[in-house]
Amino acid sequence: MFHTYEEALNWIHSRLRVGIKPGLKRMEWMLERLDHPEQKMTAVHIGGTNGKGSTVTYLRCILEKAGYETGTFTSPYIEQFNERISINGVPIADEEIVELANVIYPLSIELEDTELGGPSEFEIITAMAIYYFGSVHSVDIAIFEVGLGGRFDSTNVIHPLLSIITNIGLDHIQFLGTSHKEIAFEKAGIIKEGTSLISAVKQEDAEEVIRKRADELQVPTYFSEKDFNVTNHVSIESGETFTWSDQDRTLSDLAISMFGKHQTENASLAVKAAMLLDKEHALRIGENDIREGLKDAYWPGRFELVSDNPILILDGAHNEEGVTALTEELSKRYEDKKIKLVFSALSDKKLDGMIEKLDRIADEITFVSFDYPRASTAEALFHLSGSANKKYHENWKEILTMEFKKVQENEILVVTGSLYFISQVKSFLRETFI
Repeated sequence: MFHTYEEALNWIHSRLRVGIKPGLKRMEWMLERLDHPEQKMTAVHIGGTNGKGSTVTYLRCILEKAGYETGTFTSPYIEQFNERISINGVPIADEEIVELANVIYPLSIELEDTELGGPSEFEIITAMAIYYFGSVHSVDIAIFEVGLGGRFDSTNVIHPLLSIITNIGLDHIQFLGTSHKEIAFEKAGIIKEGTSLISAVKQEDAEEVIRKRADELQVPTYFSEKDFNVTNHVSIESGETFTWSDQDRTLSDLAISMFGKHQTENASLAVKAAMLLDKEHALRIGENDIREGLKDAYWPGRFELVSDNPILILDGAHNEEGVTALTEELSKRYEDKKIKLVFSALSDKKLDGMIEKLDRIADEITFVSFDYPRASTAEALFHLSGSANKKYHENWKEILTMEFKKVQENEILVVTGSLYFISQVKSFLRETFI
C-alpha cells in the first residue's frame, strides 16, 4: 500500500512498461470488484482523433456556468498528473490520488495472476477516475475523453447520455487501421444504444461507417456542416468569433479564447451537446451559459502563447492533422515573422508527413528528443527532414533555453510535437524562466 503521493505515482507510471493493452475485460473485471461505479455516473463520452481535450473543456465550462459540478477525465496531462481527474477544472488532491491508488493496487496484483494479466497504466488511471466519480465524489455529470480509438478503449465501459466523435485522422494506425474507414469503425465503438451521437467527421467513407453503426443501435446523429453549422468565422487578437446555427436556433457572435478555425469546430460540438443535454436530459443550460462557458474555456498546450516578449508558442501537434492546423494558424497570424521551430515526437507516429509540413513553414527547425519510452531520437527526426536549415540536439532543455534567449523582434519560437513532450516543456518553463 502507498503512504505518499510519490509512491502512488511511481507505481502508476511503472505500468507504462506493459505498453498499450486494448480490450475491456480487465476493466470489466476491476469494475465488477468495485461494485460497478460506472453504473452510478451520469456521463458524456468524447472520442476522435484530434480536438477531444478542447471539446471536453468547452463542454465542461458551459456546464459549470449552468451550475453543474462537472468531472473530467482527460489524457495526457500537461501541467500535473492530477489534472487527468478534475472537478470543475480543478485537479483532485494528492491525497485523493493516494487513496484511489490504494483501492486499485490490490486489484492490479490480483489481475496479474489471472489469464487477463495486469492492467496497463491507462487502465489503472481510468479505473481510478470511474471509481472516484462513481463511488467517492459523485458529480452532476462526468466527461470522459477516450484514450485510444474507442471500441476497445478502457473508457468504453461507461454508458453515457451522449457520445461525441470529433473527427477522424490517420493516427495510431498500428492499432486502429490504415484507412479512415477502418479507424472510423474503431471510433464508432463508443456509440451506445439509447444515446445520441454528435460528430464533426468529414470523410464520406468514415461518416458512412459511423452512421451505419448509429442506425444499428437506433441512435440519432448530428453531424457538423449537415445538422449544425459554423459561419461568419473571424480570427481576432484574443481568439476567434463565429456564428453557430441549427434548424432551431442561431447564436451569433460567439467568442472563444483558444486560437484556430479548428477550435470553432470543437466549440460547435460542445454547443450542440449542451443543447441536447438541455432538451433531452433535463439539464437547464441557457444561452448565456453557452456564451460565457465558451469564452472562459482554456486548454493548455493548444496554440498556447506562453510568452509575448519574445513570442513563444506551445502546441501539441502530435499527428498530421494537428500539424496542418498549427501551420495554417502560424501562416495566418505570423506571416510577417521568421518562424523557428523546436520539434519532438513519438517514434510510432507517421513522422515523415508531419515533418514535411513543418519544413514548409519553418525558417529554422531543431529536432530534439525527450524522456519517454516511445520517444524518437533527435537524430532520427533530423534525417526525415528536407529543410535546408535544420539541426538536432539530444538535450532539449539546453537548446530550448538557448533558442529562447536568441529570439529577435521579427521572430517567433514555436515548440511543438508530442503532448507528452509539451507537458515536460511546460513544467520546465514554469520552473525556470517564464
